[in-house]
Amino acid sequence: MRRIALVLTAFTLFMPIVAQAKPMKIGFILSTMQEERYQRDKRIFEETVKKMGGVVAFASCNNNEQTQAAEVDNMLSQGVDAIVIQPVNGDTASAFVKQAKSDGVPVVIYDRLVKGTPYDAYVTEDSFKVGQLQAEAAVKFTSGKGNYVILMGQAGHSVAEARTAGIMSVLNKNPGVKIVVKQYHNGWSPKLAMETTENALTQYKNNIQAILANNSGMAHGAVQALEEQKLTGKVFVAGADADLSTIQNIAQGKQQFEVYISISDMARRAAETAMALAEKKPFTSDSLVDNGVMKIKTINTPVFPVDKSMIDSRIIQTGFHSRDAVYGKTAKAH
Repeated sequence: MRRIALVLTAFTLFMPIVAQAKPMKIGFILSTMQEERYQRDKRIFEETVKKMGGVVAFASCNNNEQTQAAEVDNMLSQGVDAIVIQPVNGDTASAFVKQAKSDGVPVVIYDRLVKGTPYDAYVTEDSFKVGQLQAEAAVKFTSGKGNYVILMGQAGHSVAEARTAGIMSVLNKNPGVKIVVKQYHNGWSPKLAMETTENALTQYKNNIQAILANNSGMAHGAVQALEEQKLTGKVFVAGADADLSTIQNIAQGKQQFEVYISISDMARRAAETAMALAEKKPFTSDSLVDNGVMKIKTINTPVFPVDKSMIDSRIIQTGFHSRDAVYGKTAKAH
């Protein structure tokens, strides 16, 4: 009996230790919280990890490479079990990816490809397709001719490069289109995009037919510049990410086109992948992407066109933005 009692006592003492097992800690580092969409990335990522029993250590970097390097250091010192990074600059981020891997921490790269070093997974959207959709809609609107402005994101960002490459793949087949401005914008700045648009309108005496922006914020900057010249609705404008301001602009006829990326799916799958890696479990990928040294397991997020006729089906019915937010609280169903 005494032996049985000792076994039971030992078992009882062990039980609280199991119950208090440390949850997996996942680092999530975004390059910025400047754009409205990143509030959604952060929320969905944190909700997903929490549902899976983990905790999130979060940081953003104000589009500053030095800040991001410091945040990676901080995350690793906290003892994260996996880290998800949206690089400020995909061309220079390999150093801290190597640092995490040398510490034995699995790395998921988010949204923007990092080249030149191995890592565990890449979660992205079809950025090339984003640009194709924008350009196809622009060509249709302008009958395949006119002066075009391309507002690119920050130099060194794979998303900016891929979205622009998608645009060019369409425009190069339309000899009636003349690209009069094609410019990078540090930090994907809406203010700088507005200034670029203002300068283009001045230089070409408002003779601009289309403006294609690599993201929603810069598209909104372009619309602001067009409003000053009373040209909204006359000049085609396209953006990407479906931030609320751009969807409102489409609803009001100030912008013609936007590309919707399912941020909820993107953040969720990044969180699921990071948790799987932290727990040393397999994860599902969709394709392989060559980053110069290896083929990275890649999780792809689909993209969809949005014009005024698609706001309800693509944006409101999916819960991406509410009807009241898009149309105002007194608006009737569209």
